[in-house]
Amino acid sequence: MPKLSRGWKVSLIIFLILLVDQALKIWIKTHMCMHESIQVTDWFYLYFTENNGMAFGIELFDKLFLTLFRIAAVVALFWYLYRICPKKTTRLGYCVCISLIIAGALGNIIDCLFYGLIFNDSIGQVAVLFPEGGGYSSFLYGKVVDMFYFPLIDTNYPNWMPFVGGDHFIFFRPVFNLADSAISVGIVLLLLFYHRDLSEVSTAKEEIGTSANK
Repeated sequence: MPKLSRGWKVSLIIFLILLVDQALKIWIKTHMCMHESIQVTDWFYLYFTENNGMAFGIELFDKLFLTLFRIAAVVALFWYLYRICPKKTTRLGYCVCISLIIAGALGNIIDCLFYGLIFNDSIGQVAVLFPEGGGYSSFLYGKVVDMFYFPLIDTNYPNWMPFVGGDHFIFFRPVFNLADSAISVGIVLLLLFYHRDLSEVSTAKEEIGTSANK
């Protein structure tokens, strides 16, 4: 069996993450109502929710701006990966990290671009794929589907604690999806194991800029 090239390996990673991410999101949309949950273990639930914002449900920017920014960022990362991946000096793990970030961003972009068109609303009902009356929103304004919920610690603060004594406490609260996970894992691995590669990229850019100004 012929050995896969580096380009094919990272392409396969992106494809598989997208495939699993979208398959899981479509299943959640077509089998669960909004805020419905399925308990898998005491500390892991499939909890259906949607958001307009960034990873883990954070909402900091306008929806249209965020979607267009994601598209621009993915195009730039694709171009960057295409440039560095064939180089023998580039480590495969570094390319894998970039591909994880690209796959995660693409997974959420697909939701934003098309889910408003191809699904009806999930509030109080299970959504239908390609409903007769049309989707719940327009192109670029779809919501990102989240489903992973890990309440690892579910308890109350001790009564003696000031300000929060007796209040309910949950760790970890955010609900996220596979695409968010891919982005987070890619970034963490870059910072932990490939910071030297990132430094080399920054140094190369500075050298190019200095040469251009001479």
